[in-house]
Amino acid sequence: MEVFQTQRQWNAQRPTTLVVACSDGRLQEEVDEFLESHLDIHHFDRLYVPGGVGALAKSGTEFVRADRLRNECRFLVTAHGVKRVILMFHGPAEDGPDEAVCGDYMRRLPTSSLADIRRQQERDAALVFNEGLGEGVGLEIYSCEVTRDGLVRFVQMHV
Repeated sequence: MEVFQTQRQWNAQRPTTLVVACSDGRLQEEVDEFLESHLDIHHFDRLYVPGGVGALAKSGTEFVRADRLRNECRFLVTAHGVKRVILMFHGPAEDGPDEAVCGDYMRRLPTSSLADIRRQQERDAALVFNEGLGEGVGLEIYSCEVTRDGLVRFVQMHV
């Protein structure tokens, strides 16, 4: 049996920040760079699921899934003492490639245009923001957008 041991010590202190994002691995490194370099977040809990924040919104036809995931999110917030939640959507920028659209949104809204999906993400952001995720928890919402030249930018969404 092969064994790998890290060179880092386990950090027993719970992070007070939770990041909710889509599990799309094509954006993993860019999300990490944004969190570390721009928001100065290095120690955080993660809730990465298909659709990210959209999976928490009770929109469309997947109410049971949204309820389950919101319960999991609230558990993390309460059990870990989370004070700040970073919520992330993703998709193409106005000039970006169609294939950057969130696959979970494509699955749930198969006949929708990219503009329709973007509008649904904005509605979902408002739903999650207005319902909140716990007493005294600050919510920040960002859109992770892939541009025509393949760069990734993060735009803060205001609800």
